[in-house]
Formats: sequence, C-alpha cells, structure tokens
Amino acid sequence: MMKLVEIIDGIKPVERQWIDKAQERTAQLVMPARALGRLHDISERFCGIQQTLEPKITKKAILVMAGDHGVVTEGVSAYPQEVTPAMVQTFLAGGAGINAICRQVGADVWVVDMGIVPRLDVSHLPRADRLMVEKIGNGTANFTRGPAMSPKNAEKAVLVGFEQATRLIEAGADLLGTGDMGIGNTTPSAAIGAVLTDTSLDEMVGRGTGVDDTVLELKRSIIENGIEINHPDPTDGLDVLTKVGGFEIGGIAGCILAGAHYKRPVVVDGFISTAGALIANVLSPLSVEYLFAGHCSEEPGHRRMLDYLKLNPILDLGMRLGEGTGSALAIGIIEAAIKIFRDMQTF
Repeated sequence: MMKLVEIIDGIKPVERQWIDKAQERTAQLVMPARALGRLHDISERFCGIQQTLEPKITKKAILVMAGDHGVVTEGVSAYPQEVTPAMVQTFLAGGAGINAICRQVGADVWVVDMGIVPRLDVSHLPRADRLMVEKIGNGTANFTRGPAMSPKNAEKAVLVGFEQATRLIEAGADLLGTGDMGIGNTTPSAAIGAVLTDTSLDEMVGRGTGVDDTVLELKRSIIENGIEINHPDPTDGLDVLTKVGGFEIGGIAGCILAGAHYKRPVVVDGFISTAGALIANVLSPLSVEYLFAGHCSEEPGHRRMLDYLKLNPILDLGMRLGEGTGSALAIGIIEAAIKIFRDMQTF
C-alpha cells in the first residue's frame, strides 16, 4: 500500500497550457463565441486533466462507499441503521436509483464496505463480485463521546479509498464518480463542513433523510457538542476525519486523491461526497483541480462547501438521495461537452 505522503507528493497541478490550447480550439467551433456556455468550461478542463485536445471517456465507474455511524444512537436520522446493509444489497441487485442512472449513462457501479455494522452474505446476488469488503470497523464510534475513530483508522480509510479507485483506474476507468451509503452520514458531513469552511451550524446542518424541526435542532446540538468535545484541527484533514468523520467519507477522500494522483477526472456527488472532497482538499489542495461537482443538493450546507472549494455544480435539481446519483447524471453532461469539443466542425 502506497503511503499517504507518497500519494500527496505525486499530485501535480493541472497543466494550464492544455486548457489554453483547448480554449483556442473552442474559439474555432462553428458557433457564436462560447455559445454553449459552461459546456465549454467542462470540455476545456477535461482536456487539461487528460493533457490532450482529443479528450475521451471510454470507461466510467461509480464507487459507492458504505459505512455506518455511531452517532445515529442520538436520534439524528429518520431511518434506522438497518437500512444501510439493505441498500448495499439493493445496489448489488441492481435495483437502486444509482443503478438505474448508471445503466442510462453506461457506468459501472462498485460498492465498498468501508465499515457497515453487519457482515453481509451476498453470495446469492448476481453481482456479488461488485462488493469490495474493506471493513475498517463495525461502524464509527459516537463522536459525542469522543473521536469517531482512531487516527490509524482514519488514515486507513483514506488509503483504502485510494486503493479501490486505483484498482478501477488500472482496469481502464478514465472517469470516476463518487457515491455514498450510510444512515446518519449527513451528521458527520455537516460537522466536517462546519469545521473546514468555518460555517455556522444553522447554515450547514440540514434535514438529511427528512427529519422534522425537533430532530433538526437536536442534530445541530449534537454536532455542536461533538465539535466542542473533540476539538478537530481544521488544518489537519486526518484529525478532522478522526474526530467527527466517517469511514466512507475517508474512502471518498482517498478516491479523490487517486484521481488527482493518476490524472483522472473525478465527479463528486452531493453533501457526503463533498465532505470527502473537503478532507482531500486539506490533505492536498491540488486535488480539487481534478474534480467536477456533479450537482448541488438540497442540504443547505452543500452550496457553502462547493463555494469554499470553488466548484460550480453541473446540475441543480433539488436532489438529496446520495448514492452517487448526482455524479452519474452529470457524467452524461460531461460526455456531451466532450463530444461537442471533438465532433463539431471548426471555421
């Protein structure tokens, strides 16, 4: 396993000269100047990442990181924790929202058990080989009583995410999307967002799975207590992950670092994935240069996270499902942008 310092040292900035060259080609396309708006920005950034004027997407994969959270015992979710393993099985059976969208855009779905509570027997499912079991623990600890995980496990979560993304890249994936599954995971994500963007909990904390006003206030109070008890250091991404994070959030951060390390674009999904992007940004600010924001979710803090990272979401459809659905939908837009860049005639 590559060490984290080696991963970070291997991340280089996107070469601006390729974006400049792509902009020159865009200016020659048979249309009024930049008439397709942000589609041009997308294709030009893609050229910069791939270092070519012939960008292509041949193989796409969504990596859904799954983990459970000890903080759910505080009553922060509208759904019980048993939903997490049930949804993992649904992903493998091909019956979830992410599966439907990925069939539409031609992307593979892979699921990584980063630390859900039960050990699943999925041998009876036809896509059992799409589940990678990398269980770091049976859910995180309740961060209102101490750190969510040990520093060692925080680093391990990031490294596992890096390895899983690397496996897909080595198998030919040239575009990755992030996804998540874990009942209660908007709570650690909001905690990460509040700490790393210095945003108030009133702005950052949302309803997650649809909790009522009473639970929303409870959720804010629990996050405030967790931050006060643990004192996460906003200059240290692993410390924030350790104190108030989740195994799957660390895995998403690792996936993002892999994309940057190997110069592959990564499309981040919603609130939870962007919490992972915030962790990755602290570890390596250059990693954000390889990211596309798939969408802006209904969680109120998500826009604040994206603004902090200077990421402009491709879609804004009022979605809040997670699973990678926003990143998968955005892949279709990214592919359209690339086809316009490559296939349209020039003057």
